[in-house]
Amino acid sequence: MVSKSIKSLLALAFSLFFSGFSAMAQHPEEGAKEGHENGQEEKLDPAKIIMEHIMDDHYFHFFTIENKENPEKTIHGSLPLPVILYSPQRGFSMFMSSKFHHGHEAYNGYKLEHNGEIVALDAAGQKDETVKVYDFSMTKNVVQMLLALTILMVLMLSIAKKYKRGEGVTTAPKGWQNAIEPVITFVRDEVAKPNLGHKYQKYLPYLLTVFFFILVNNIFGLLPGSANVTGNIAFTLVLGVVSFFVILFSTNRHFWAHIFWPPVPHGVKPILVPVELLGVFTKPFALIVRLFANMVAGHIIILSFISLIFIFGGMSKVAGWGFSPVSVLFAVFIYMIEIMVAFIQAFIFTNLTAVFIGQAFEGEHAEAHH
Repeated sequence: MVSKSIKSLLALAFSLFFSGFSAMAQHPEEGAKEGHENGQEEKLDPAKIIMEHIMDDHYFHFFTIENKENPEKTIHGSLPLPVILYSPQRGFSMFMSSKFHHGHEAYNGYKLEHNGEIVALDAAGQKDETVKVYDFSMTKNVVQMLLALTILMVLMLSIAKKYKRGEGVTTAPKGWQNAIEPVITFVRDEVAKPNLGHKYQKYLPYLLTVFFFILVNNIFGLLPGSANVTGNIAFTLVLGVVSFFVILFSTNRHFWAHIFWPPVPHGVKPILVPVELLGVFTKPFALIVRLFANMVAGHIIILSFISLIFIFGGMSKVAGWGFSPVSVLFAVFIYMIEIMVAFIQAFIFTNLTAVFIGQAFEGEHAEAHH
């Protein structure tokens, strides 16, 4: 048993090391090209590489085998994704992102910038500001989110079929039922019931959907070479906006009366009313920022530890190899914490959503109790 645990830990360490190595080597040809042109040795820019790794892109990048003698023969281990563009001046364009050759070449009058933006070019090969480009491409965040959603739906539908057949109802639960059923029970008993009272059944499907949707994307984001979907502000923004509308549609007259006529002395009301009204919008904003910041922070810390190997290696090969075990161990430690954070952040988002929904019809609790 101990030997299996050690093997699993070593496999995790090597996975982290090579995923970090691929992240550090994601675009080495750019720095090498600039360095050769200026007659200087290539310098590693960890901040730029880390930001490129956590940002969305038009392809999945796994590794790069650099050819310093001939940069054009550098091998990229990547999976190109479909590019779907629309321009009122040029119409629709569809092609694979490999046509851009990692941003080094233009195709069909378009070019991929280093920040991931696709711009239109004029006849001279310069950016054409007069052409508006709408990007509907299948980026790695979109593809991975759809893949995670598909796996989640297949898993949940297979479990639902087992319950319809009586498995887990008249008999003991089997397979994935053993793992999913306690989680559903936990969300129901520890999140929905305490915060929503007698209305918990009405909101339980939404809370379970949010919890498992965030959880599965958090876990997928921890795989080497994958995208950090929950670390994308657009992803958390949509979740926050959906929760915001659910909260608004759950409000009643007691909720709005408390905001526009709070039970405080009349002299304080003009000060408290704007604060209470602002609180309606800060609640979903807190959900958005909390999930985004926590998921981005973990990836940045792991990549920072991996980048220290290359920073020390640039000073001295002995220092680079000597610091490698320390850096990998710290990265593994943070990775273990990130696995817990994947579950914790899904729980926190779901729990806070339930708390805010419960506050929206708080007056009804008092009436029901009375």
